[in-house]
Amino acid sequence: MTKVALYARYSSDNQSVASIDDQFRVCREYAAREEWRVVGAYKDPAISGASVTLRPGVQALLQDAQRGKFEIVLAEALDRISRDQADIAILFKHLRFAGVRIVTLAEGEISELHVGLKGTMNALFLKDLAAKTHRGLQGRVEKGKVGGGLCYGYDVVKRTNSEGEPLRGERTINEAEALIVRRIFREFAAGRSPRAIATELNSEAVPGPLGRAWGDTTIRGHVSRGTGILNNELYAGVLVWNRQRYVKDPSTGRRVSRPNPESEWIRTDVPELRIVDDSLCRAAKDRQAELAKQFEPTTIGVREARAKRIHSLRRPAFLLSGLLTCGCCAGKYGIIARDRYGCLNHYRRGTCENNRTVAREVIECRALAGLQDKLVSADAVALAVRAYVEQINRQNQERRAQAEVDRRALEKIERAIQGIMQAIEDGMYQPSMKVRMEELERQKAEIAARLIDAPADAPDVHPNVAELYRAQVARLTDALASPDTHAEAAADVRSLIGEVVITPGAGRGEFSAVLRGELMGILDLVAEENGPPGSEVITNAVAGPRNQR
Repeated sequence: MTKVALYARYSSDNQSVASIDDQFRVCREYAAREEWRVVGAYKDPAISGASVTLRPGVQALLQDAQRGKFEIVLAEALDRISRDQADIAILFKHLRFAGVRIVTLAEGEISELHVGLKGTMNALFLKDLAAKTHRGLQGRVEKGKVGGGLCYGYDVVKRTNSEGEPLRGERTINEAEALIVRRIFREFAAGRSPRAIATELNSEAVPGPLGRAWGDTTIRGHVSRGTGILNNELYAGVLVWNRQRYVKDPSTGRRVSRPNPESEWIRTDVPELRIVDDSLCRAAKDRQAELAKQFEPTTIGVREARAKRIHSLRRPAFLLSGLLTCGCCAGKYGIIARDRYGCLNHYRRGTCENNRTVAREVIECRALAGLQDKLVSADAVALAVRAYVEQINRQNQERRAQAEVDRRALEKIERAIQGIMQAIEDGMYQPSMKVRMEELERQKAEIAARLIDAPADAPDVHPNVAELYRAQVARLTDALASPDTHAEAAADVRSLIGEVVITPGAGRGEFSAVLRGELMGILDLVAEENGPPGSEVITNAVAGPRNQR
């Protein structure tokens, strides 16, 4: 019997969660008519059709296709798989290489002709939809209505027109939040720093935008992009729209902002939404200009230029960037001075009392020492092997339990089928019996497929797993020392380290560092069915007063 996998997706813009179930239902009905056996169902809810790069459902489908789990991928329509022409072509090529056909209810079996023509039509549809949306938003903004999301200091006006349709883009001033906006402008113009303002607001438990804590970046934002409280011209009664556009990075599928030339900006006066008067706005802008002169490129220094260059390449600036966590507030540690990490919630928001900083080189050495000294110890190696075996045993137990449930369900279904057959033989046939029989046969086929395809118990553990583990750990620090292999080794280390939790110690300048990570991750033991078995390892390192504060 032909094995088939189902795929369904809905977009968050115009469909509901029920769409997934509806797509699966019609696909199952089609498979039953064709006498195909459904062996898997893959879905991606609330993900745009413009890219498949970030869709876990598609990625899982491709992996299982390469393993030969099915012969056909069945979907409602080609645009349910993707609307991007390049993505459709890539999927078609990979599935064809794996010997898997694509069949849709709308187009039938997909060929190169469908990929070319339908992919082009879907790409044009996306382009046309984006253009229409942009025109609609522009018309709304030119009428003095907001074309984006809700801004701090305002409330959404909910009302309908004469036909009962909601009127979008109308805002009214939230007086409580408007007082905070004016306070921020006054204090900044008077010489206070955004960090000091944020710290004070947090100490007074004043909710920030979206109910989050205040940060210095929330206040100062980005001047050229118009982000941040101080750069939002809506507070001055001017609605600015189309500052930037978003495009999708073809390598990641993520949206990336691109600034538009100022000639394309749309400005509309909305005096009814003014919160800050002209004199206060000018005072804040004058102070921003003074601060900008103090941080011209000549004074930024080599480190800032290097950090910007690394950021543009989408690489972590340092070995532990983004992996350090404060043990007091669970917030992130980041660079707050030259090559020194500190709690960002303390130094930027004032919501944490942990003022302990640590030199970058010190914490990096501690983390690497933890990997070598702790992970290659006899106890750690034994723990690694034990964790792997425990994971395998747990998977086997779950498989056996599921198999028992499936066998009982299969027996119940077979009894029901026999009952219907007996009733038909006794002359008690009803049209509804045919529908019920088809449903029972479908359930029987699915359960039988699970029982047949269930992986075997107790896969063998590699006999040299302990030595392999030690060798891989020792290799990391050696590779970090070499310029040729540093980048690759750093990526390996970062993948092994889940986080490093830094907590102040009892004495002055002391701290504890707890390293958490996937103990088995370094082995790259990828299980065929359920991914890599993993466990958590905790190592401790305590630094004294030297090079600390």
